[in-house]
Amino acid sequence: MTPAAPDMTILAVLAPFAAAAIAPFAVRILKHNAAWPLAIVPFLIFVHFAGYLAGVSAGETYTIARDWVPQYNVSLSFFIDGLSTLFALLISGIGTFIILYAGGYLKGHPQQGRFFSFLFLFMGAMLGLVTADNLITLFIFWELTSITSFLLIGFDHLRAASRRAALQALLVTGGGGLALLAGFLLIIHATGQTEMSAVLTSGDTLRNSALYLPIFLLVLGGAFTKSAQFPFHFWLPNAMEAPTPVSAFLHSATMVKAGVYLLMRVHPVLGGTELWTTVLPVFGGITLLVGTILAVRQTDLKLMLAYTTVASLGLLVMLTGTSSDRALEGAVLYLFAHSLFKGALFMVAGTIDHEAGTRDVTKLGGLRKAMPITFAAAALAGLSMAGLPPFIGFIAKEVLYYGTWGLPQGALALTIVAVIGNALMLVIAAGVAVKPFFGPETHTPKHAHEGPVLLWAGPVALSLAGLAAALMANTTGALFIGPMLSSLKGVQTTVELVLIPPYISAPLILSIITVALGVVLFLQLDRLRGLIATILATIGWGPDRGFDQVVAAIVRVSAALTRVLQGGKMQTYMMLTFAMTGAALLLPQVLTGSFPAVPAWPEFRFYEWAVILIAVMGLVAVLLAKTRLTAIISLGIQGFAVATLFMLFGAPDLSFTQFMIETLSVVVLALVMTRLNLSPRDHRPLGSKIVTGVIAASVGAGFALTLMAITQQPFDARLSEFFAEFSRPIAHGRNIVNVIIVDYRGFDTLGEIAVVVLTGLAVLGLIRVKTKSDKAEPAQKTTRAAKAAQKTVEAR
Repeated sequence: MTPAAPDMTILAVLAPFAAAAIAPFAVRILKHNAAWPLAIVPFLIFVHFAGYLAGVSAGETYTIARDWVPQYNVSLSFFIDGLSTLFALLISGIGTFIILYAGGYLKGHPQQGRFFSFLFLFMGAMLGLVTADNLITLFIFWELTSITSFLLIGFDHLRAASRRAALQALLVTGGGGLALLAGFLLIIHATGQTEMSAVLTSGDTLRNSALYLPIFLLVLGGAFTKSAQFPFHFWLPNAMEAPTPVSAFLHSATMVKAGVYLLMRVHPVLGGTELWTTVLPVFGGITLLVGTILAVRQTDLKLMLAYTTVASLGLLVMLTGTSSDRALEGAVLYLFAHSLFKGALFMVAGTIDHEAGTRDVTKLGGLRKAMPITFAAAALAGLSMAGLPPFIGFIAKEVLYYGTWGLPQGALALTIVAVIGNALMLVIAAGVAVKPFFGPETHTPKHAHEGPVLLWAGPVALSLAGLAAALMANTTGALFIGPMLSSLKGVQTTVELVLIPPYISAPLILSIITVALGVVLFLQLDRLRGLIATILATIGWGPDRGFDQVVAAIVRVSAALTRVLQGGKMQTYMMLTFAMTGAALLLPQVLTGSFPAVPAWPEFRFYEWAVILIAVMGLVAVLLAKTRLTAIISLGIQGFAVATLFMLFGAPDLSFTQFMIETLSVVVLALVMTRLNLSPRDHRPLGSKIVTGVIAASVGAGFALTLMAITQQPFDARLSEFFAEFSRPIAHGRNIVNVIIVDYRGFDTLGEIAVVVLTGLAVLGLIRVKTKSDKAEPAQKTTRAAKAAQKTVEAR
């Protein structure tokens, strides 16, 4: 197939958003059968991106860009290579079956149309994330996945557990997203490039940059939170509160792999360093072990699968962190295999819950006769997850063992971690795919039977895809794994996969050890589950509980700050406002030591000195005033003196404005003071007066120093020249000041006038306010009159 037209790629990425808009109307007309026509959208997207396979497998890459916000170098640009193509195919291909599955799973649900909309929004966000070229665009899609997942996880918003899980996922992944934004900005600063495709050609620029460490940590913050790496792993299992179609989509092809995608994407420019090859394998290995151990403890099918997803993400990060060619190949292959079998198994778990009424594995058994198609799909997917032949999971396990065993450093440790993790995954695979279907038939809340085609179409297709990918290993390697590996390594790479190992090697022996260990552990599953539960109960505290404690602490601190800052006292508000203003003006100069030079003493005329003396006397009178009214009038004297100075120094319009403002201020404030029952004296303690004086002095000093610094800068005439040149031809005005106020600042001036009007109305309201004593007095009179009348009645 040949690459499709660039415009069609943009349409393909944006198509899910259009589908989200029409989904509720489709459901209103077709009910749950709307899933069939709606599934056409992701299927066509799959077909479109499949058209790139031939090109990317030959080493071609494609960039498509349209202007979005060119002023800030933000473009709607997309980069198509092996990595983005495989992710886009997984998202759209599995998304097709997820849409169908959602049609059957939520049949009859009153909000099914809304659910479809959320799913399509999520799909569009993920497609944009994995194909975006512009770093800011990528970040926008990144955060959009967090928002849409919040909507999906909290879909059943009447349940407190759903709301908590949605909020937890949003806070964790959204916080990581902010760290990622900072990392992207540093990458742009270090490379001078805003497009990922250009950054990937920058060679060792980032690795040799002084900003490498902060960039590494910030990118890791985004990736680790998104892909639930230890210690951020707790949010992903809690996300199981979402309906099963969401879980299947979330775990198989979309958001939880976004962090892995990011690490793989930046590997050519950030990977291979000592920091990279140390931090990623350590955290990935811990996540692998923690995920599998916690999975064994669970009895809920979805939670068992969810924790193995955490483990699988840890395995992917561990392999990516080695930067070894064969380990990277194992990471790519395992990612592909995991998407297929995990999507199928999640849908199987949901179907069992939907048709049997429970997904507690201890209450299930003998379902293979009642649900034969579901059992067949579960068996195929489970065998792939267990790493047994002839499935793609077996090949992936072989290759990743090649990668870890052949490492120059830490080979034994990482191989042991991989073997233990894979053995525990075999245990979970057997628990999900074998335990519910074998053994004596159990009584379930619902009469178990096979679900409709909408429920089993997805599991069957994905599990068969896992088998077909293994049987056609060469094609899988050439079309999917090779191009994706080329993106990770930054050079064109070919991959040759074989289903049957040609000879007995270390990876094959490790596979046999893994299977044997897994079988032994599965036979002791109940004891193992009890042992892990006891250990975890002994430990007690965990990141999930820690999240609640952190959130509760943030709420308490916020409430305390609110009580202090928003206590309802105008004095506090004014002090904080002026204190922040003074700090903003002074601190930069103090910290940088960039104080302006002391200017030469000016030569004033005698009448100018007289006006200045009047202004100073006004200020002194303000400080010595015994009443507020006297202080206001004294302040007006100072203001009039300043206005006179403006007039003397050639600014009559500014002087006129100052006269008007001072007159209005004195009149209004004096009027307010006479109507309000305010204390005539300042009864504050000396300490409070000192604090107020310090704040006032800092604000005054800050403004004075700032103005001095500005006036000592070389005059930049560009703005004056612009207004002088364009005021007449554009605004048809000769007075530049008038043109600026009326035309260039038209809305600003209108806003200022509106503020003055609102201030006047507020003052009017204050004048009309009656004090409590004024209100109480008529009431007291009424009470006294009533008592007098009562006495008169009693006397009669």
